[in-house]
Amino acid sequence: MSILSERFHQRHRTMVFPDAPPPLPEHFRGLPAISGRCSPACEVCLQACPTSAIARTSEGKIRLDLGACTFCGDCAGICPEHAISFGSDWRMASRSREELKISQDHTLELAQALESHAQAIFGHSLRIREVSAGGCGACEADVNVLSTIGWDLSRFGIQMVASPRHADALLVTGPVPRSMALALAKTWAAMPTPKFVIAVGSCAVSGGLFADSPEHCGGVAEHLPVDLFIPGCPPHPATILDGILRFLGHSIAEPSL
Repeated sequence: MSILSERFHQRHRTMVFPDAPPPLPEHFRGLPAISGRCSPACEVCLQACPTSAIARTSEGKIRLDLGACTFCGDCAGICPEHAISFGSDWRMASRSREELKISQDHTLELAQALESHAQAIFGHSLRIREVSAGGCGACEADVNVLSTIGWDLSRFGIQMVASPRHADALLVTGPVPRSMALALAKTWAAMPTPKFVIAVGSCAVSGGLFADSPEHCGGVAEHLPVDLFIPGCPPHPATILDGILRFLGHSIAEPSL
């Protein structure tokens, strides 16, 4: 009885998100914004980017690929016109790889929910098999955080499972080196249909810092059909959870920016 009484006294320990914006650290670096102040002749941000995530459109405007961005902030710090800035918006997941390429004229379209019939099946119960395909451990750590008491992924009916045969979705981190390609393919083949792929982190989305390496082919989409892209290096747990919940059709509080 004393244990039950203490548990009742403590109440729940989960955070307010997704009913309210998540508590974010003071120096959180979220969704970047691109202004029109950049000179067409200036290329300092392009040269500073470690993953070539920044390019110019045919009209000479800056375009930033969130899927390749490591959120290092070098571009924002070096731009003399402050044309690129990082805000506090944690929402960055998208169903489309092309949608992650933002510019002054193209803002990010957030992940759309599954079709209604799929929502009816998975909206309240989703089992995820996670595979670290050559990741450094950062994305994996932030995915694991979602199972802790503060986030409690299971309150949404979402659970991590050990066997692909019990999984509805395959969550992949890392750039998928050639040495992991077969293991990833076998994991995918072992999953029952219908099934989904979630790419988490810049490495999984585009290859990230390893995009030019001959040891891999440029992220998960080169091997499997990706249904949800969650950028970041690593993405904040709120970004990951926000993307998954939007994918499942859950209602989420919008930020006050």
